[in-house]
Amino acid sequence: MSTNEPDTRADRLTQSIVVMGVSGSGKSTIGLLLAERIKADFFDGDDLHPQGNVLRMAAGYPLEDRERIPWLHLVGERLQSAQASGTSLVMACSALKHSYRDILREHVPNAFFLFLDGPPELVQERVLRRNHEFMPASLLASQFRSLEPLKPEENGMRIDINMTPQAAIDIVLDGKRPSKNDAITTGSVKGPGLDLQP
Repeated sequence: MSTNEPDTRADRLTQSIVVMGVSGSGKSTIGLLLAERIKADFFDGDDLHPQGNVLRMAAGYPLEDRERIPWLHLVGERLQSAQASGTSLVMACSALKHSYRDILREHVPNAFFLFLDGPPELVQERVLRRNHEFMPASLLASQFRSLEPLKPEENGMRIDINMTPQAAIDIVLDGKRPSKNDAITTGSVKGPGLDLQP
């Protein structure tokens, strides 16, 4: 790998990786596989939602920021705690808006975001096939309306969910910088990359 480019491979100890995207994009699947490959802990941010949030979403109502922001701080605190203990952590968290990711960066400034991106039709198909405890398919449209893709200055990488989970993990671990016409992932790695340690 060129010394002029950040080392974005995740094959050594990594502090904080957030796997982000709408419901049904594969955050838990990709996150678990990645955590296993890099010998990291995995945590699903949904498990930190207070009961009030769970009940609201289960009833088919999207969260307001006043409900979502305290939850995001809980996610950030979990990331921060893992980093402080020297533990590598892969966190599944929707983190749909730039401002939401800023909240996580308040706790872990060097967090690396893996944005799982794909067409609404594919995600809808996945959501309809699964049984989620409190995220009905009716909320998917509101999530796509809220979604703000990674900005060029954000530390992260876009992954096309049309590929297999294993192919996605291989790209993350290789720190691949795809060409403009790459059919697998048309995003790019931005920022200083993953926080790697020997």
